[in-house]
Amino acid sequence: MAINDGQPFLARECDHIGLSQYELREARNEQAVRKVFNGVYVDAAAADTRQLRIAAVKLVAPPYAVASDGTAAWVWGVNASPPNERHILVPKLVVPHSLTRLVPAEGLCRQAKLPESDITEIDGLRLTTPIRTTADFLRRLWRPYAMGAADAMAHADLIDVEELQDYLKRLRGYRGIRQARNLAQLIEPLAGSHGESWQRLRMTDAGFPRPVPQYEVTDEQGNSRFFDHAYPELLLVAEYDGREFHTADVDKAHDYSRRGYFEKRFGWRFLISRKANIFGSDPAFEIELGKLYGREPWLPRSW
Repeated sequence: MAINDGQPFLARECDHIGLSQYELREARNEQAVRKVFNGVYVDAAAADTRQLRIAAVKLVAPPYAVASDGTAAWVWGVNASPPNERHILVPKLVVPHSLTRLVPAEGLCRQAKLPESDITEIDGLRLTTPIRTTADFLRRLWRPYAMGAADAMAHADLIDVEELQDYLKRLRGYRGIRQARNLAQLIEPLAGSHGESWQRLRMTDAGFPRPVPQYEVTDEQGNSRFFDHAYPELLLVAEYDGREFHTADVDKAHDYSRRGYFEKRFGWRFLISRKANIFGSDPAFEIELGKLYGREPWLPRSW
């Protein structure tokens, strides 16, 4: 039988479901339960559904609080948190300025301007609407992380970019609104990963034209292939090799074969970057892109 019938529970109240703290530690060690986020656990066999996520957040969110930021996106099914927060797993909540920020120790809460029109409800959980959630990302996160989060929300078809832009135009007195309006013009629903979003932003922030995302090409057998970012008129491609899908030997061999084929047969030129090339002060990526493109990048880097 599933622990707590497969429903999430608070670690500090596990005695309510017939588990002692010792038994909970043993269940964790035996991987019979998994952490939903800090202080909240669920039977390891329970499916990770939207309903389960909502139930978990409701355990730590007072009735007056609203799930926001990465937690709201997580409920919507999008991993939009910055890389350094993706494994912290602390619920983010927001309340209007007139209400207290006091919440259980498992959550973090901030005060903000929060009209009712920016709040929606699913199965009894109040959370910021996708547009408000995306606007908060664009305003509050560091520029590249904001871009990745907004692209992810658009990729999941949770927002309409034009509606978001109109929404941002109406905001007055919100911190970070200038950045938000600027980045909203650059949102790309076709971005397949945060790394692609970071690379594209690095390219446009260096003064290069916006590349064509997920550019489709066909090999001689009629099979479709897709390049992360392309300037088709120059036969120039920039691709981001993230750790998850481009580290194993078989992945590296596939990348090498695919790129080599299009280089030799069709004359495409490839510029490959990883996280270390995109972040930091070394402008080698932009300089190399400039050589291939035929123009000087804007330097120094702004992020």
